[in-house]
Amino acid sequence: MLYLWVKWIHILSSTLLFGTGLGIAFFFWIAHKRGDAKVIAETARTVVIADACFTAPAVLVQFGTGVWLTLQLGMPWNMFWLKTALILFFVVGACWLPVLWLQARARRLAAAAAAAGTALPASYHRTMFWWFWLGWPAFLSVVGIFWLMVLKPTGAA
Repeated sequence: MLYLWVKWIHILSSTLLFGTGLGIAFFFWIAHKRGDAKVIAETARTVVIADACFTAPAVLVQFGTGVWLTLQLGMPWNMFWLKTALILFFVVGACWLPVLWLQARARRLAAAAAAAGTALPASYHRTMFWWFWLGWPAFLSVVGIFWLMVLKPTGAA
């Protein structure tokens, strides 16, 4: 019965991770496209809080429950789908950690522009360029992980 509870938590946390990530990206991108420094700063403030409250714990729960489930089932770590899912998990993390920093930087730059009543600086636009492009490999990797978890392909041709 414990196995089923941990599996349920694993599935629930993956849903939370995916949904929160997609929602955060959507709202932050919409605020960015509006171009209003005050709106961007406020949205970014909420985005940073949401990442801390939802995304970060879900990442930890995903990793912990995934390792526990793998050990409980006695699965070899070199199974194609499992190994590939782990690689993609670390790709997501390698993209997400800089994105956290970029979101906080965008928030600071937008808040400073709003307070000064000036246009968003070029450094803000460079920050958002990198935020946008780091989001794609992370998003596609999460989609890939879902695909691997459901289909469990062997990798054999």
